[in-house]
Amino acid sequence: MAASSAPLRLADLIAALSLVSDLGFGLAPESALRSCLVATALARRLGLDEAELADTYWTALLEHVGCTGFAHEAASRYGDELVMGAAAARTDFADPRDLFRTFLPAVNAGGGRLAWLRIAVMEITSGARVSRQYATAACEVGRTTAQRLGLPAGVQRGLHDVYELWNGSGGARGLKGDAISLPARIAQLSATAVHFDSLGGPELAIDAVRKQAGGALDPQLAGAFAAAASELLDVANADDLHAAALDAEPRPVRTMPTTRLSDVAAAFGDIADLKSPYLLGHSSGVARLALDAGQRAGLDGSDADRLHVAALLHDIGRVGISDSVWDRPASLNGAQWEQVRLHAYQSERIVARSSALRALAPIAGMHHERLDGSGYHREARAREIPSTVRVLAAADAYRAMTQERPYRPALEPDEAARRLRADVEGGRLDGDAVTAVLDAAGHVTTRVRGSLPAGLSEREVEVLRLMSRGLSNRQIGEHFTISPRTAEHHVQHIYTKVGVSSRAAAAVFAMEHDLLD
Repeated sequence: MAASSAPLRLADLIAALSLVSDLGFGLAPESALRSCLVATALARRLGLDEAELADTYWTALLEHVGCTGFAHEAASRYGDELVMGAAAARTDFADPRDLFRTFLPAVNAGGGRLAWLRIAVMEITSGARVSRQYATAACEVGRTTAQRLGLPAGVQRGLHDVYELWNGSGGARGLKGDAISLPARIAQLSATAVHFDSLGGPELAIDAVRKQAGGALDPQLAGAFAAAASELLDVANADDLHAAALDAEPRPVRTMPTTRLSDVAAAFGDIADLKSPYLLGHSSGVARLALDAGQRAGLDGSDADRLHVAALLHDIGRVGISDSVWDRPASLNGAQWEQVRLHAYQSERIVARSSALRALAPIAGMHHERLDGSGYHREARAREIPSTVRVLAAADAYRAMTQERPYRPALEPDEAARRLRADVEGGRLDGDAVTAVLDAAGHVTTRVRGSLPAGLSEREVEVLRLMSRGLSNRQIGEHFTISPRTAEHHVQHIYTKVGVSSRAAAAVFAMEHDLLD
């Protein structure tokens, strides 16, 4: 946490954490920053008032923040949702021909003719429905995230509209033309321009925007962009894009008290956990456990607060690894294991980009280190591992063991405790940290829940847990010995009460309100 009590710049935090959406969508690092800079510059050229200018800035910066909301389903369908995201970024979905010209070859790279034919048939028969489901999940998660960050209604609407197409042929709700908010339209165009600029320079960017004008993109905005493309794209080529994004923020800049830092961290921790139904609630659960354990282990208030925020962010690097790895039901091969080892490094690098978070980066990045040097990514030994990291490592291990994984059921708490103690005896985990975590876990497992949010009943919370983890109506019905139709009624009632219409957004609600345990 920041050393002083001075207000924090929200843009400093989000500019750093925007790499989560870059990695989660399969884009190059800093794509969101570049898109934000182009969008803000274009909005200024158009003479937007300060409120719409700010809405455009934040909508563009957070455009793909909901990308993990459909990662599990996309990986199941295409094999690698990151490849799919990168292919989608250069596909004009308002032009059905581009689906076969651009999208299908990219998602089937190296798959052979039969695989291409299978995907083609799949897209013809169900592609529109799945695309709508993806947009719904991503937009609802984006809107919810904006709410959690305290951003205004214009940003929330922009993120809810950002996957709509100008000609009304796609998106979550089929909005058309000016019914799509202006910040969303500018963000869409800027993201397209930046992506094609990175692929082939300004001429390719201008050509892509012109081709998509009137289909996916607002034609008037496309004309304004083309008239000043070189100047607009030049702002996205700064040596320090993070600093440039801070300079570009419309005034007055948005600040927040240091006490809200954990709220921002929790929002992005939940986004990372949306990658897989098996990971839901992991980061928030680890953070609660680590905070309690840290206090029991004698950490002072400042260290305990730093541990809490670092724990919320410790797994954000997961988003850069395909869900096909996280959801693999068998042992990982060597290449997949190397990818897994990288997630802690990615978490550390993302956190380190923010001045307010930089001191927490080593804590977040070292959560898989072990005292005997057998951990990763540094292979640090005992003398290099501070007390905060020792507590986080134990809390993360305990929480992971007591959650279901695709390759094993959840362990009973007593078995997880036995394994943690065995790691202490083997010299891998710190004995005091493990004792504090197990003491804290005993309190967590016996806590009494207060009134339920959104008027949910106990049964609806039980259904919410199952649907959040990706179970179908039929599977939910089998679990409760009820018909799939009755299960569907429960699901629809939950959607109505919570105010969403996608599994991903319902899962975010469940994580935000601690309903998964």
